[in-house]
Amino acid sequence: MRAGHPVEILHRHKLQEQQVNEAEAVVFNIPSYACQRRTALDNHNTVLTFVSQDALSLLAENAELSDEDGRGVAFRRAAAVLKALPEPVTGMTQLRGLPCLGGHSLRVIKDILEDGASGEVELTKESERFKALKVLTGIFGVGVKTAERWIREQIHSLQQLQDSGQTLNRAQQAGLEHYDDLNQPVTKAEADAIGEIVREAVMSVLPGAQITVIGGFRRGKLTGHDVDFLVTHPEEGREVGLMPKVVSWLESQFSALQGFLLYQKTTRNSYLESKDGPARPASNMDRFERCFSIFKLPEEETRGTKQTETLTENTPEDTCSLAANWQVKGGEQMKPAGHKAWRAVRVDLVVSPISQFAFALLGWTGSKLFERELRRWAGHEKAMSLSSHALYDNKQSRYLRATSEEEIFAHLGLDYIPPSERNA
Repeated sequence: MRAGHPVEILHRHKLQEQQVNEAEAVVFNIPSYACQRRTALDNHNTVLTFVSQDALSLLAENAELSDEDGRGVAFRRAAAVLKALPEPVTGMTQLRGLPCLGGHSLRVIKDILEDGASGEVELTKESERFKALKVLTGIFGVGVKTAERWIREQIHSLQQLQDSGQTLNRAQQAGLEHYDDLNQPVTKAEADAIGEIVREAVMSVLPGAQITVIGGFRRGKLTGHDVDFLVTHPEEGREVGLMPKVVSWLESQFSALQGFLLYQKTTRNSYLESKDGPARPASNMDRFERCFSIFKLPEEETRGTKQTETLTENTPEDTCSLAANWQVKGGEQMKPAGHKAWRAVRVDLVVSPISQFAFALLGWTGSKLFERELRRWAGHEKAMSLSSHALYDNKQSRYLRATSEEEIFAHLGLDYIPPSERNA
């Protein structure tokens, strides 16, 4: 380019293959199951995993949005292996023999090591179908099948959905109305504020109850998609029918907010051990008494916690970020006209009998892959059936009781891993 015309090709012009001294390369050896590994939020291999883990997770998400759950799980297992590595990866040699790294995942990792990016991932990001699915499934109450049907009807954006005249159920209506809030991350401070409201509601109708934050915040995350709480009572049976009373209390708090709930759907406990037995349920959903809700969190509870970051780096412009609705004047953020004094937040409330509490706590803490691997370990390695309700030994034909997570790990023959290290 400097010469302005074709020049003789010299050795220095050619891309050089990176030479790796295999004798000096650190070769890793880690367990096959994610539930055997300790995975903190911060890993030792951030230079590689920040890019490739995100890349593999994006490919996993694309597979799941394409109803290819098997491929999605494979990518997520590969990403989890990268997070668990104790030292930085400098070459593909170090990955030889590691579990869960299939040919497809290895190709993506190789591209990132050599080029800093994966062409396949970049193409996926720019795919119109992927972007449309991300937007539409970002609506609370909308699953992949519904989103795909809308895409076939040429609906790719929120505006097109609103203009289409589609009939939406209650959950979808609430999800569309509060889309902006629900696609902003929930902060730890906001989760704590909601926790105080939930605690007051539960204690007002069932004194002596125990309320525990579960999900990502229990694993030490500072932000999340929603907030989950597990409720129980030390006296078996006292928790039955609790949720309608809690919902009634939350809806009856009349103030400028006119109640704390924008949307709620309550389900009753349908699990009967004697009737259901140890068989794996048709879905991985448990059957506790539960309330899926959208909370109206007062602004004073979230003051100082507002973040303009989105849940993913690649959220399409169609998400209409709240930050875009704020005006900046003289270097200060000014509240827009019609600014509301609250924020919508997704909250799940789960009620468990004390006899099942340890299993519910383990099952609802996550991560999703860690829980999947626990169930896989139980079935494949121990001939046991594990759920958020119970642990059953198929060889001995009996239930194994537990009052703590530590006891469940011991039953499974696994070293106990604390919640902060279950971020597979």
